[in-house]
Amino acid sequence: MKISAVIITYNEEDRLRDALKSCLSFADECVVVDGHSTDNTVAIAQKMGARVIHHTFSDFGSQKDLARKQAKYDWILNLDADERVSPQLRDAILRLKQSPSPPRIGGYRIRRKTAYLGRWIRHSGWYPDRKIRLFARDRSYWEGRVHERLHVDGEIRDLPGHILHFTYRDIADHVSRLNRYSSMQAEDIVKGKKHFLLVHALVKPPFTFLRFFLWKGGFRDGFPGLVIALISSWATALKYMKARALKSQHPNPQWNRENH
Repeated sequence: MKISAVIITYNEEDRLRDALKSCLSFADECVVVDGHSTDNTVAIAQKMGARVIHHTFSDFGSQKDLARKQAKYDWILNLDADERVSPQLRDAILRLKQSPSPPRIGGYRIRRKTAYLGRWIRHSGWYPDRKIRLFARDRSYWEGRVHERLHVDGEIRDLPGHILHFTYRDIADHVSRLNRYSSMQAEDIVKGKKHFLLVHALVKPPFTFLRFFLWKGGFRDGFPGLVIALISSWATALKYMKARALKSQHPNPQWNRENH
């Protein structure tokens, strides 16, 4: 089994080096699809031996699927620039390479452990956060603008170890990114012609907070768990308020009538 490690990037000079370094022991090639970074991301990728492809970012699903298509080998490990392969996962992948997977297997699911505000998050709906990240190139595809999803044809098995996720740099970064993502989500909501957007903006945020903080055990993560629940609640309200604003500004009068 030969493996292509693929990463999509945009201005990740402070994190890409560690992501690539964690793949060097098992990856037969590293592919970086860069959305025209303005920092040293591309130079770092090239210095570490990665093959760089420049492609304007439109959404996460299409960017990751382009990276999948550009991979040279039959198996792909997808990693984000803020993620690392843990030593246990690295060893599991090296063992897997020595005994090729049966034809019926289409991918492997891996637990992701996230660091946020100085601690590992063990609850809050963020753990174990199992993701299919090692998969057969020609039996899979990505779709989705923000919360992209990988579709795989074949049996899925679990691998030991973790993907270590060093997510938002701080609370400001967390809020900034969810603000950007909510704009894309709002466009999807409008395209889906959902009704009662203001009702959703009022009703769903409190339930989002309760889901993350109580039902998902966020209170057990201390202050970071509270922040996760509060920002998730705010982001839920934001995407519906933005959708309502978009819908009211849409030139098609039928869309306006549908929301009144």
